Amino acid sequence: MKNKLIRLLIFVIMVAGISLAINYHHQLDIASIQSWITRAGSAAPLLFIFIYITATVFFFPATLLTLLGGALFGPVAGTFYNLTAATTGSALSFLISRYLAADWIEKKTGGKLKRLINGVEKEGWRFVAFTRLVPLFPFNFLNYGLGLTKIKLTHFTLASFIFMLPGALAYTWLGYLGKEAATGGEGMIQKMMLGIALLAFVAFLPRIIGHLREGKMLQLDALKQRLDNGEDFLLLDVRTEKDFHGEQGHIAGARLLPLDELEDRLDEINEYLEKPVVTICRTDKKSCKAALYLAEQGFADVHVAATGMTGWLKKHYPVEV
Repeated sequence: MKNKLIRLLIFVIMVAGISLAINYHHQLDIASIQSWITRAGSAAPLLFIFIYITATVFFFPATLLTLLGGALFGPVAGTFYNLTAATTGSALSFLISRYLAADWIEKKTGGKLKRLINGVEKEGWRFVAFTRLVPLFPFNFLNYGLGLTKIKLTHFTLASFIFMLPGALAYTWLGYLGKEAATGGEGMIQKMMLGIALLAFVAFLPRIIGHLREGKMLQLDALKQRLDNGEDFLLLDVRTEKDFHGEQGHIAGARLLPLDELEDRLDEINEYLEKPVVTICRTDKKSCKAALYLAEQGFADVHVAATGMTGWLKKHYPVEV
């Protein structure tokens, strides 16, 4: 009974806090927050961290606060304060979610959602690292969502702190750059060039991580052996429907999802987010593009069928039309 009352109290506080943040967000603008912090004197860093943590828990946009941290404290101290506050707020949201709903979710979920949660838990800190480097979901929602899994708090916290660093550094520097521009600081050209380089690096991270997560070429002999063994994986044919049923035919069990439709229909294959996926096309050009895109979207085990259907037919392996 005591635990139920505590859970109810926390839930009421959360609902009230989020409701206030939504209803009075126009009064919680950055200028007002900056004024509060500036007036705090030596306690400004602690006040800023407290506001950032509270904002993270109650779904206030973190990016705006990160920019403010750079403007108030500079690139070095600002990055440290931003990263510390964001990590602490994330961990607190993670714990609230786990305490309030993790047990209920474990009992009630099944089907695709259960498989998705199991896949996330299997990757553990690696999934946290990937989503911090390549944000797939809104920051605040991700903190609460991961709290519903069995990922360890220490793994979640450490991975968040380490892998949020590039983004925190880039946006802190951007906030610092804005202040320097407004006050006429020296060396603006050099500072702007560094800021552009940092933002370009963060923007390019999804492609870098996608390449790291993209699996190697899968030789056709190995693909056929997997099929013969009845292994659980998705063979994704990314050609057009005309090619799929055309002269080359297709491999039995392959699923057709043309490359130019992949982005719009990605939710159709979400159940394979943490399972092996093999892409195939006429050669392997389209399938390489598809594999890279899937890896960028968080698919953990993506491979490309080397030489595609052309190579498959040369080996005289069976096809359907």
